[in-house]
Formats: sequence, structure tokens, C-alpha cells
Amino acid sequence: MSLAIVHSRAQVGVEAPAVTVEAHLANGLPSLTLVGLPETAVKESKDRVRSAILNAAFEFPSKRITLNLAPADLPKDGGRFDLAIALGILAASGQVPAQSLDECECLGELALSGAVRPVQGVLPAALAARAAGRTLLVPQANAEEASLASGLKVIAVEHLLQIAAHLNGSAPLEPYAAQGLLRQSLPYPDLAEVQGQLAAKRALLVAAAGSHNLLLSGPPGTGKTLLASRLPGLLPPLDESEALQVAAIHSVASHLPLQHWPQRPFRTPHHSASGPALVGGGSRPQPGEITLAHMGILFLDELPEFDRKVLEVLREPLESGHIVIARARDKVRFPARFQLVAAMNPCPCGYLGDPSNRCRCTPEQIQRYRAKLSGPLLDRIDLHLTVARETTMLNAPAQDGESTAQAAAKVARARERQLQRQGVANAFLDLPGLRQHCALSGADRQWLESACERLGLSLRAAHRVLKVARTLADLAEQQQISREHLAEALQYRPAAG
Repeated sequence: MSLAIVHSRAQVGVEAPAVTVEAHLANGLPSLTLVGLPETAVKESKDRVRSAILNAAFEFPSKRITLNLAPADLPKDGGRFDLAIALGILAASGQVPAQSLDECECLGELALSGAVRPVQGVLPAALAARAAGRTLLVPQANAEEASLASGLKVIAVEHLLQIAAHLNGSAPLEPYAAQGLLRQSLPYPDLAEVQGQLAAKRALLVAAAGSHNLLLSGPPGTGKTLLASRLPGLLPPLDESEALQVAAIHSVASHLPLQHWPQRPFRTPHHSASGPALVGGGSRPQPGEITLAHMGILFLDELPEFDRKVLEVLREPLESGHIVIARARDKVRFPARFQLVAAMNPCPCGYLGDPSNRCRCTPEQIQRYRAKLSGPLLDRIDLHLTVARETTMLNAPAQDGESTAQAAAKVARARERQLQRQGVANAFLDLPGLRQHCALSGADRQWLESACERLGLSLRAAHRVLKVARTLADLAEQQQISREHLAEALQYRPAAG
């Protein structure tokens, strides 16, 4: 009898819990039993592993083989355990030294020829292996992605024979030398190309500087989508920690290995999207649009056209920055710290308030249209702006407005002030941080309380007014929030009712 233990990693959400592959050989009729809550793709690995071992010129043991994937209550899926299972059988049969597997972890799917194919979700597994202090054996195609976990020893392999020679010491492999993923920066549309809309450009600047949620309302053709597409260019680039979080999500969601460092996401789901498409779900929970927009922007065009139940699921992640998907067996937590930008028309036909008086919507139709957006959801949006129609000029002269680069420089300075002062953007201040960093003088506090009472604003809305005022003060490079900042912040809040 012989026993071998190989370390690997499962994939649960954007996490990579440890899995121990135990291979035991015993006398008896030749058989292979796989236990440990494997799903269909894992059960099929028995046949792939058998063919890979034989085609790599190894001997497949004619014994009673038992394979256990521990912990037994953790669901396992995909072909990521093929390599660990094959090495466990080879080590248990004495064809590979078992002690050489103690300090390494294995990921990879095997072809029938013994070649090692790439798998999904390598980056979370690489970060977990680095924390555990082990070497990671991965397919050649995944090696660059795994190397993003700086300080991790990565061994890139292409064939089962190559791994066996490395473990036997006959042909040791050198640790993979990272080439460095490209920082591919796609050009953003320039803010200076937007004709007029000075108030909307100001709102974009404030939203970018404080990471505030923004709602643009106005007739069709006024440039709401055009303005929203300019917002990603105003945001600061991702730092290394943020980039790793975004890259880990893309590693789990994409079927292809990462080819370049990510930019801030800009997700634009269609209004026919379902709730699971937006927040994630499925029998094996996968990230939805709000998780794919983590550290970036979620743009919802034609906001009232979304199903109301779909929109209501946004309320919790807007506050907490994560989403928990509960299933009968377990719960999966996905990060969802996104910036919501939405656009809508003022009525079903879109022309309410237009000077042409084209709107023929009845008050009941308008009320029913706006009732699709609940008060609690609108309360969580910091900036509400009505976008007016500009004069039609097909050959408009060049304007002296700010370019994306100039506005981004202002945003970067404001964000730097916030990070130095409180460590987070103003939109993410908690209640103690709000009291500490958004303090007002006695007269200004009474003035704001009176204004909120007249406008019928909730306490949450008043706190968001304070956060926006703090951002306006940061843009003006002022330490104290003044009455002027409070007045401008109140302009972005609609009165209740």
C-alpha cells in the first residue's frame, strides 16, 4: 500500500481555498474511485489522467486506486485538478518522489497526450499559494498571469513528462522569469469634444473626484451617454493593489489568460439584463456586472427600462461594496465597489419640458414611468443632474473647455488629498469619518439642516450632500467646507416629492 498527497486550489467566487489531493494504492481488483464531492468535469478527469499517464510512457498502476479531494464538503469543478491527480498517482506508485511535492501546489488540465492545458482563475490561486509559502506549478499559458503575485516562485510546464523530470531531478526547471504584462492604456474619448454642457461637465468632474454616483436626466439626444463615456478618462489609474483585485476578477470570469494589466472597468449592461446577470449567480455562482465593474464604473442607460426588481438588488452593494450570493450549500462573496452612473429620460416619450412641446404623455404615464425607480435607490445617488438641449450646430467652433487630461489632473489632486486625509474617496466615508472630516461651523450646520428640512431630504441624503461638499472643497483645495460648497452640493439633490 502507498499514499501520496498533492496540494492544489479550488475556485469559489474570487477566492481559492486549498484542496488536498490524496492518492492511495491498495491490493485488489484494478479500479479507480474518486471521492470528495467532485462534479462532472472532475469525475471525467479519471479517463483523461489515465490516457495522459499512458501516453507519457508511464505505467498506470494495476491496483485499487482511491483518490480523495479534501475537504470533502467543498464542491470541486473543472479540469484544474487533473495535474494534481496524475502526480498523486505517479507519486503513490513510486514513479515520482513524493517528498518533492510537499512544498508545491499544482494547477492544470491534462490533454490525452499528456500536454498541460491552461485553466481559469489562476491569479487568485497564485496569491493564495504565495501566502502559503509554496511554489506553484502552472501551465505555460498561465505562467505570466501567475507571476503577477510578486514574490511567488512559479514553475511553468507544458507536458507531464517535463514535470516528472523536474520532480525527479533529472531535468530541473528554472523558475519562470516574468516578461511583465503590458500596461495597455486604451485612449479615452476627450471631454473637450462635448459641445457645451458646462453644468454636466462640472458634475462629471465632481463625480470623478469623489467617486460619487451620478444620474443624468434629459431628453433624447442631449449627450447623456456621450458624457458618461468621458468619465473613465477622468479617473486616476489603478494602483497595484486595485489592479490585482480587478485582474483576479477577470481571471475568474474570463476563459483566456490575462494578456495585459487591466484598466478601470466600464460596464454597460443592456436594460433587458436579469438580476443574476447584474449581481451574479448560477448553480456555481459566477460574478455579475457589478463585480466586473469593481473599482470602475457601472453605466445603466435608460434606467427606468430596467426591471424594478433588478434595480433593487443594487441597493445593498452600493452601500457595502460587496454582494453575497446565498445558495443552499454555501455562500459566495464577490467584491462590488463600483461607481454607478445612470441616464434616463424625463418621461416615456422623452420630451417632457422640451421647448417644442412634443410631449403627449399623461400625468399618470409620467408617474408610472418614474415610479419604476424607488426612493431608496435614488437616495443612494449623490448627484442628480438635468441635461438640457444645446443649440444645434453641426460645425461648432473649437471650444476652450477643459480637455480630459486637464480635468484628470484636477481629479488626481483632489483624490490625493482625500487619500492622505482619510485613506478612501469621499463617497466611501463612514459615519465617524463623516463627522471628523466633514465638520461644519455652527451657522453652516444650522443652514444645511434648515435647507434639508425645506427640501424634504432624508438623513442619508443630507450625509451625501456633506460628502459632495467635501469633494467640492477638495477640488478648490480648501481645508474647510464653506457655505458656497454646501449650496452647490444641494443643487445636485432633487427635492422630495
